[in-house]
Amino acid sequence: MRFFQIALRHVAIVSSLVLLGSMAGCSKPDDKPGAGTTTTSMSAPAQSASKLGDLSEFRSIAADVAVLVDKGDLPGAKARIKDLETSWDSAEAGIKPRAASDWHLLDKAIDRALDALRASSPKQDECKAAMGDLLKAFDSLKGKQ
Repeated sequence: MRFFQIALRHVAIVSSLVLLGSMAGCSKPDDKPGAGTTTTSMSAPAQSASKLGDLSEFRSIAADVAVLVDKGDLPGAKARIKDLETSWDSAEAGIKPRAASDWHLLDKAIDRALDALRASSPKQDECKAAMGDLLKAFDSLKGKQ
């Protein structure tokens, strides 16, 4: 009987460790940007993780959008920022609890960029400013742990 209790305790400990280890990862899906998307020099090459985790894929999408805005391709930028919105929203449950105030900072910057690009008559200068602010928000959290 004593051996059974000890073995059961060890199984419980190992199971707990495995479960905690699997929960430590980011809930962000492994989806990569679709074909036809570009990674630009504006994307962070080896961005340090923030309290929220590795935000480099989100920032890379934002950098793609900024390049499209700079080129004057606001319809393309509007379509590409949808990728940021959906990936950010799907990762929320996994990253928001890590640092809620940092998450809200980025979420508001993303919302401002979405609003600028989705305006009934989007203006390039407003979209450019919103994307610049969003990239600065990402960069302000880089390495902040």
